[in-house]
Amino acid sequence: MKPGPLPAVDSPDDMAGAELPRRDRLPVRLGVTEPRPEEPLAVIGVGPAAAGRREVLARLLQLDPAMLAVPAGSWLVVRHSQVPTRAAYVPGYRQPHSYGADRLAAGPALARPPRRVELSLPEPLLRHFSLVDTPDTGALGAAGGRLLLDAAGRSGAVLFVIAADQAFTAVELHLLADLARAGVGVVFAVTPGAGGWAPVPEGAATTEGTGASDGSAPAPVDPVAVTVEAHRAALLAAVPGLADARWFPIDAAGDGADLRRALVGWAADEGLRRASAEPPVLPGSHGRVPVVADPGGWSEQLDRQARSSSRRIRQHLALEVANIHLRVVQEIVFGVGCAGLPQLLDREMEALSLLATAQCDEAVRGLVEEIAGRVFGTPLPAGVRRRLDVPVSWGLTEHRGEHELDRVLLVTSTGGVAGLTGTGATDTLASYPGVAREEVLPPVAVALSGGCWQHWRSPGNHDPNAARAWAQRALREVELELCREVSRRFEVVRLSLDGVLSDAVDHGILLA
Repeated sequence: MKPGPLPAVDSPDDMAGAELPRRDRLPVRLGVTEPRPEEPLAVIGVGPAAAGRREVLARLLQLDPAMLAVPAGSWLVVRHSQVPTRAAYVPGYRQPHSYGADRLAAGPALARPPRRVELSLPEPLLRHFSLVDTPDTGALGAAGGRLLLDAAGRSGAVLFVIAADQAFTAVELHLLADLARAGVGVVFAVTPGAGGWAPVPEGAATTEGTGASDGSAPAPVDPVAVTVEAHRAALLAAVPGLADARWFPIDAAGDGADLRRALVGWAADEGLRRASAEPPVLPGSHGRVPVVADPGGWSEQLDRQARSSSRRIRQHLALEVANIHLRVVQEIVFGVGCAGLPQLLDREMEALSLLATAQCDEAVRGLVEEIAGRVFGTPLPAGVRRRLDVPVSWGLTEHRGEHELDRVLLVTSTGGVAGLTGTGATDTLASYPGVAREEVLPPVAVALSGGCWQHWRSPGNHDPNAARAWAQRALREVELELCREVSRRFEVVRLSLDGVLSDAVDHGILLA
């Protein structure tokens, strides 16, 4: 017997006696993401403005730094390819915009900045790992920091570039502390400041290696070593977990060979570690899986837990949208103003999309493991759960009705939300893409349309009160659409999983 459709509005009485899945842990904030074994290796370039980060990355690739230029706020992903190509991935389009890979080529006329630009080059270093350049740490904001942590966890390493005359900010120290706690590899590169390296007081010297007993003159102080050691001491005073991080001075005469060798060595070790992290064949991947003698009321439990999971995610997302609204209003009044509103809100929408996707994925995994464990016995082997995910994903097409799940929610210049569906629509939204997803549901995708940039960067639209009203209206529409989307997703997951498990119970074995 299959359960009927869910009511349009859940009441508190619907939760009476509901059993919560043991794995239904919804992350309140995004953090460092645990990489999958097949996730490609990459090094994420991070650092403050004017630190020469682009020049350091260009030196690693032996390129002109102008080739790595991207629009403000966009990420740059440099991959290996036999043929040089460059493409801009812009939300609102189903295909990337290709344009010349040489430094003199003009970029396309886009309605809004791309979330990422991918540059493919036949550079041997890129066979070991990809290189990623991010916006300056001072421009990331709360949402950009979450996106960076997610990308760093999946890529595996961060290259932090800082100039000799710069100091670590509180935001950067918090970011580095999060990376240290998560075990992400961090390498530091120090570049000369506007005035070169740290000035050494006249007459300062060290007697290291020339003991005073022999009467020889002391060796002069190395300003490069002094600068690097000062930065390292300042960092370790706040983040002692990075005591083992390596430091590399990059001057105008050097070629970055030491840094290049260190990164290649990291990639070799990390690649071996990931390759051995998961067995080649998961337990339960093959063979017959019998149903337990009496699975009991699993269908009713599935109904209750799908409702409770959907409700909790909607509550979390509503709280997050409220926090976004506070940050946006603060930035309109005291920060980026009206012209910077689209970039700020678009980054917030990307972080919100990642959060909603992570919460839905975690809840669906818990739902499958709990209910299928009741049918096939607990603990549920990882291979059996993977086998269940495939037919459940296929069943989504049958039960979704007229609503497409794989779509992009675009915030319009009027403060509304429009939908964009079709192959490739969600591929343009990730600042740092990963491997193909293995989850049951497609990702949640929210972005700003190009009309938002054109509207708020127009000279006549610089009224902070109008910008605050527009942001409030747009966020309210996003919240309503996301709540409907979450409810719709868990309804089709419930129907699909119910059909797969009903077939298994009828036949007494898992047929997938």
